[in-house]
Amino acid sequence: MRIDILTLFPDLCDGFMRESIIGRARKNGLLEIQCHDIRDYTPDKHRRVDDYPYGGGKGMVMQAEPIFRCYEALCRETGTKPYLIYMSPQGKTLTQQRVRELAELPNLALLCGHYEGVDERVLEAIVDEEISIGDYVLTGGELAALVVTDSVARMLPGVLADEVCFTDESHYDGLLEYPQYTRPAVWREKAVPQVLLNGDHGRIAQWRAETALERTRQKRPDLLDEKAGR
Repeated sequence: MRIDILTLFPDLCDGFMRESIIGRARKNGLLEIQCHDIRDYTPDKHRRVDDYPYGGGKGMVMQAEPIFRCYEALCRETGTKPYLIYMSPQGKTLTQQRVRELAELPNLALLCGHYEGVDERVLEAIVDEEISIGDYVLTGGELAALVVTDSVARMLPGVLADEVCFTDESHYDGLLEYPQYTRPAVWREKAVPQVLLNGDHGRIAQWRAETALERTRQKRPDLLDEKAGR
């Protein structure tokens, strides 16, 4: 899979993606991530990419032309039209189900806005979908794009050690994950549940299923409503 990030801060994005599991996946050729500096495509000699909003108001708006040129260059480079997502607080909230769907795409591009947003005309021209990572506003779309990239990348074959690494996690099947423990067996007088120490994998699986359900009921009962179709 290839993921392209269109941004004003490529070093910020690329630095994050060079580390940890995603960094290893890139080195091993399991995933290609490219960051593109929108400023490289502005016709302005001072590399300006924003201007005042029509109608007045605070802040600046990213201009359409540099973004469109960056997108055109990406299409020429890849020889195809990537599925382009604009990271926006107005988009649909990202879910694990949507992450699974996006992981099936061969080419994914993420557009990061900044300032007071992006000229609506370029969004209408090139964007396939808007996605939000929550009902709050960030100073730019880079953090949101990194969240999408990380969540999608770890679903790809070979990125994690085993498929169970993500199928057992919170939200994959609509429930929160069961509690996790490691050594020592007793820490500050708090013991690991005995069922996890007896080697009975059937009982362990049952305990994990029951505690996942109970944890979801306590912390996120709305997920149970969604699972039941209510």
